[in-house]
Amino acid sequence: MEERTVKHEHELYPMLSVEDALEHVLRAFHPLEPERVPILETLGRVLAEDIYADLDIPPHANSAMDGYAVIAADTTGAGPDAPVRLRVIENLAAGYVADKTVTPGTAIRIMTGAPIPDGVDAVIRFERTQQEGEWVDLYYEPPVGNNIRCAGEDVRKGDLILVKGTHVRPQEVGMLASLGCREVSVIRRPRVAILATGDELVDVDEPLGPGKIRNSNGYSNAAQVLKYGGVPLMLGIARDSVSDLTAKIRSGLTQGADLLLTSGGVSVGDFDVVKNVLAGEGEITFWRVRMKPGKPLAFGQIQAEVNGDLRTVPILGMPGNPVSVMVSFEVFARPAILTMLGVTDLSKPTVEAVLENEIRSKDERRHYVRVHVQEDGGGYRASLTGQQGSGILNSMVKANGLAIIPEDWAHVPAGSRVRVMFLD
Repeated sequence: MEERTVKHEHELYPMLSVEDALEHVLRAFHPLEPERVPILETLGRVLAEDIYADLDIPPHANSAMDGYAVIAADTTGAGPDAPVRLRVIENLAAGYVADKTVTPGTAIRIMTGAPIPDGVDAVIRFERTQQEGEWVDLYYEPPVGNNIRCAGEDVRKGDLILVKGTHVRPQEVGMLASLGCREVSVIRRPRVAILATGDELVDVDEPLGPGKIRNSNGYSNAAQVLKYGGVPLMLGIARDSVSDLTAKIRSGLTQGADLLLTSGGVSVGDFDVVKNVLAGEGEITFWRVRMKPGKPLAFGQIQAEVNGDLRTVPILGMPGNPVSVMVSFEVFARPAILTMLGVTDLSKPTVEAVLENEIRSKDERRHYVRVHVQEDGGGYRASLTGQQGSGILNSMVKANGLAIIPEDWAHVPAGSRVRVMFLD
């Protein structure tokens, strides 16, 4: 009877390819609602509004160099052996406006960024001049407009500068500051509830009793959530019971989780824990993926009433081994979080590299092999980071990439060219 039950579950939830599983996952997610935040909190976020310029940048013509503001026609014939002498009538620093107008035969000593004085049409940098008292000798004949930055050279008033959907980097933060945007509307960060399951687990600061291990999964997942822009909600550890798992998951829902991540309790032997919770609180979409590590991976939705409203939240039940958890997160949770953040390009940087090690006894699953990648004469070489067991977290610590070995590669000799997805 037990064998028939397992077979029935395998038929009900067939093993999916990575692409099919990811498609199922991403269908459950969409960009979240916007919120207004100070500009420094926009870094890594996605703009939820178009940004128009309400002024010219720079707002006035200014000097691009430290030097002398002159009338270009006054310098006709100036050169290294034939300087032209002008009278210096004022010194002008950045942040100030000239009191005097430059007229033929005069110049103003000017600093970078200072507004161009009236009458000036060129600036000669200091290196091509020599001042003696109130007189300056010019050893260069500049063209009109030399070393002058025009008003609106960078940004014109009324222009659309940043479009809705822009992924904000430091340079966008600088532009927002230049435009005087103190607060900006961005897609809010998703709240991701993280729950580790297992009677064997203790928290990081608890003593290790017989048969116990520390909860590394909860912390590695929380760090990944932070890395990709989410807000982790640490739910702690759930024991191997439907009641405890259900209570912890409901706690995450009441805290406003947009995604629930569990680790452990989804392999064939203990699948009933997650299955019964999903069946009782929502539904399950799939629970096996053709990949290694990470084959037992449950995905579904949980329903709960929060403040009188019925909420349906996606849940991703990942394996219990630490490498499986981190790899599953990269493949499935990361793009889900980015989708909620409004990011449209979900790809990771990848390169083609020469694999320095042989991979034997490969089954018909896509393997994500932990490697260290380095440049080598314009190309890349990838070497395994030691034993590849799904419980060897050190293989992730030493890795900066995952070599992706296709399902139909039964044997991978050393020297094979493989695609590597960077972790960093």
